[in-house]
Amino acid sequence: MFVIIGLVVLFGCVFGFYILHHGPMAPIIEAAPTEMGIILGAGIGAMIIGNSMAILKGVGAGIGKCMSGPAYHKQEFQDTITLITKLFKLLKAEGAVALEPHIENPESSSIFGEYPKLLKDHALIGMICDTIRLLVTSNQPPNPETVADNLTVAIKTHHHSALKPATALANLEGALPALGIVACVLGVVKTMAAIDQPPAILGALIGSALVGTFLGVFMAYGIVGPLAARLAQIIDEEGQIYAVAKFTLIGHVRGDPVPLIIESARAAIDHHSAPTFAEVFDGLRGK
Repeated sequence: MFVIIGLVVLFGCVFGFYILHHGPMAPIIEAAPTEMGIILGAGIGAMIIGNSMAILKGVGAGIGKCMSGPAYHKQEFQDTITLITKLFKLLKAEGAVALEPHIENPESSSIFGEYPKLLKDHALIGMICDTIRLLVTSNQPPNPETVADNLTVAIKTHHHSALKPATALANLEGALPALGIVACVLGVVKTMAAIDQPPAILGALIGSALVGTFLGVFMAYGIVGPLAARLAQIIDEEGQIYAVAKFTLIGHVRGDPVPLIIESARAAIDHHSAPTFAEVFDGLRGK
């Protein structure tokens, strides 16, 4: 919603005040399709050259994220703490044999099935299952510090990969002004080929050429750059759920009391998205 509002404000202020200042829109409208084709075509081509198909798909999905916002909110953070705690309760109450089917095949698990949104996040579910599998399969309890280090590396690797689409958009932002100059130069070449024309025609040709520079800068700093920044923010916000999982897992591996585990996990969440201690604690007690 805020992206749409921002675009309305952006276009309204730029073109609205331009029109109020008696600026003619006809030259811009006439030149825009050709200039946009050159700039965006070159930009998309450069993105294809410089990125894998997975990253290109991530850019498309990332633009959708900018429109819809983060996938995870207060409820998902609370559900992550609850899910992991339920798994450890089962481990303590019934042993590794009872827990093993849940972590080996979470898609058919009755526990994981209670949280369908989390189940769609394969990286999150994999992190939870892989960590608990260490407890189930090891001859002796794993060192909590070693487990924490492994989780830190896994989260860092995942976050670095998740940020690649935002980086690709940021690179496009940097390229668009230069590609706008490319379109402008081509317009100047076209103008020079018509140097024998009357001033009115030459003026229109020069104006069309300058539209390329304008569009390159406008799209870079008004649209693509803000989208890249917003996508990076959303990825950072969504990444908090992996930190929540990490602190919840490590707390249980160490045998910390549940209130301390809850507070450790809540500390990894922004204040506007964090569930209260009472909400998490009451949820664990089934209230």
